[in-house]
Amino acid sequence: MDCLEGMKYIDDNSIDLVITDPPFAIDFKAKKGNYHRTKSRVLEGYNEIPKESYYEFSINWMKEIYRILKESGSMYVFSGWNNLKDILNAIDDTGFVTVNHIIWKYQFGVVTTRKYVTSHYHCLYVCKNDKKRKFFPYARFGKNEKDQDNHSLHYKDKEDVWIIDREYWNGDIKTPTKLPLELVKKILQYSSERGDIVLDPFLGSGQVIIASKMMERKYIGFEIVEDYYRFCKERLESGNYRIKDKKIGDALTLFDTERN
Repeated sequence: MDCLEGMKYIDDNSIDLVITDPPFAIDFKAKKGNYHRTKSRVLEGYNEIPKESYYEFSINWMKEIYRILKESGSMYVFSGWNNLKDILNAIDDTGFVTVNHIIWKYQFGVVTTRKYVTSHYHCLYVCKNDKKRKFFPYARFGKNEKDQDNHSLHYKDKEDVWIIDREYWNGDIKTPTKLPLELVKKILQYSSERGDIVLDPFLGSGQVIIASKMMERKYIGFEIVEDYYRFCKERLESGNYRIKDKKIGDALTLFDTERN
């Protein structure tokens, strides 16, 4: 169901962490042959939001998040540059406190001839109460852990530019957009702990709740595109991280993903 309807069933101050990548406000073609994408394996149905309505769309779902998020909780919202202004205004107008503005740098963008190539994404890390929010600074690297050049590993890992490659799902069924597993797991490690409730109001392929299941978090998500919902549910129930095209071979299991 629509997250605005679904979140009405969630109690006030009950969610520990929100990670979400809302729909774009651009003329997005799900099956466009960018990034060596095989059109036949991309699921139809990407939900588009008109640009002129994007602020209203954003503030409506953020108000519900603000209600259901714990004082100790936080939210990570991903955004492209095109609708960033509306996202930032909605964050401020809803009452969230901005903790960090993270840049996710990935390995490729669409080739251009009259402007610079866009190869990054914005991530707004926000909370309700900056004094009470959870954050685990040494969840990934110890306080005194060093690399081979004697540089602090935890310091480098917590810098606000994250260089993480997009995932290639060659031969797999997929939705038009998805966050890499490494990116979601990093957020889960720093801003949640086992047993916490993680919410994604715009599930898409289900990366957030798949990662949450792997890391022993509880999870809630909403999706209005039926094919995406079924795809996400199949991944959860089968234990397969990637669903292979039947002509290609077997699926990659959650266990295999964790091991690799």
